[in-house]
Amino acid sequence: MNEQKRVSLKQLLALLPPGAYVDSRWLTAHGVLRSSLAQYTKAGWLNRVAHGLYQRPETPAAAQALPADWRAVILAAQALMGYPLHIGGMTALREAGHSHDLTFGPRPVHLYGASIPGWLRKLPTDEPLRFHTTHAFGDSPVSLGPDTATAATDELASPWWKSPLRVAEPERAILESLDELPEGESFTTLDRVFESLVALRPHRLESAIEACTSVKAKRLFFVFAERHGHSWLKHLDTARVDLGKGDRSLVKGGKLHPTWRITVPAGLLAPASETRHGG
Repeated sequence: MNEQKRVSLKQLLALLPPGAYVDSRWLTAHGVLRSSLAQYTKAGWLNRVAHGLYQRPETPAAAQALPADWRAVILAAQALMGYPLHIGGMTALREAGHSHDLTFGPRPVHLYGASIPGWLRKLPTDEPLRFHTTHAFGDSPVSLGPDTATAATDELASPWWKSPLRVAEPERAILESLDELPEGESFTTLDRVFESLVALRPHRLESAIEACTSVKAKRLFFVFAERHGHSWLKHLDTARVDLGKGDRSLVKGGKLHPTWRITVPAGLLAPASETRHGG
């Protein structure tokens, strides 16, 4: 922030609805002194829930319940504190209704950002957070949902807690997930997800593919796209895509795809219609 803002306790509470999170970096940037912060916590207006992180309790002096709600934490990090983070990969696909995961219980939340605050890495949440760099896209904002980080520049104009989470659109999220193979999800899981991606938007998809710097992710994308034969594939101009040079070895004991020149499990070389019907 270019110039320091100073907020009173009344203004601070107006910016933090009950249950909201805020970190010491934001508090310092808004002129909250350490002595004032100590007074606020002693009086029960704020609870210290992790090193460098505070929460306004539901009622003064109320105990903080952990693990924390991951949605509330991430929304505050994005929309109030201004961290350039987004929900991506398999979590974004799940949010868009493309998950075929039958796992019960907590599922990992995939969070992407060039700089993850230390308190977020240590905070217990109701679903485990998995942290990723923005390796496949660098600092490109292509195919990301609303930029809630901009709300942090004008907190009083519009309540930040009404902002939507910043989530990768499916066109970007599938590339993020493919970039993590084979260490992340399984090929089988991605194959099932890809089967559901019938409504990807060619224009947005082309923009995401062109912005993606991961040759592995792009080659795998076309392996799966060719296998499932979705109608949007014919609208993509592959000549504009940088697919690198030479063969890529990805899977031990796999087969080299004859077109996309990357080793994948042998079953992925056959059209999905054949494997579904035992062809």
